[in-house]
Amino acid sequence: MINHVVLFKLRKYASESEKQDIIGSIEDGLLGLKEKITELKHIEVGVNYELAAKSYDICLITHFENIQDLDAYRIHPEHLIIAELIGQHAVERAAVDFEF
Repeated sequence: MINHVVLFKLRKYASESEKQDIIGSIEDGLLGLKEKITELKHIEVGVNYELAAKSYDICLITHFENIQDLDAYRIHPEHLIIAELIGQHAVERAAVDFEF
């Protein structure tokens, strides 16, 4: 199995409520991928409880059977839609992929 972990730091917003709305849209979009991408075996989205923190705002954890399934996920049209949304708001991204 492959564990794909991604952290996102979002840009600054005028208010915490605006940031929370954006985070909610991203979280819903990511979680919705479970029903749309068969290669995706598990998905978790964690939101940092402290929105004003200097750390990352969102953590994505996904599991795949193998690297080929992860590669298929990366180019899947539904994943690309949510990746574009995230790209409009993220200023930093960190990722780690490992076997478990």
